[in-house]
Amino acid sequence: EVQLQASGGGLVQTGGSLRLSCTASGLPFDDSPIGWVRQAPGREIEGVACMRPREFHYAESVRGRFTIGSDDAKNTKYLQMNSLTPEDTGVYYCVADEIWPCSLPSLHHYHHRGQGTQVTVSS
Repeated sequence: EVQLQASGGGLVQTGGSLRLSCTASGLPFDDSPIGWVRQAPGREIEGVACMRPREFHYAESVRGRFTIGSDDAKNTKYLQMNSLTPEDTGVYYCVADEIWPCSLPSLHHYHHRGQGTQVTVSS
């Protein structure tokens, strides 16, 4: 059974930073496409970023501010979020899949999703 666990959310002021972490069990973490999606209140789920070895994709709304990466020492994937704005507020989910490619549209089809972590950016 694949299990994903996201953590690191919180409350931050506009312009602040947060680092989300994702741990996984039950799938080849290093080789599988990993991504982050978010859902703001009253809005549809939005793909934020995805990665697989030597491949990264970002939503236009976060490009240049967010970085998806791998912390091999901790065996986790992370989403470093800088220059946060209230529009970044939402529940962030770590997602993964063994088949779908790394792309923003594909994130909506990923089979594995962990519990979300709340990110709130105050103005």
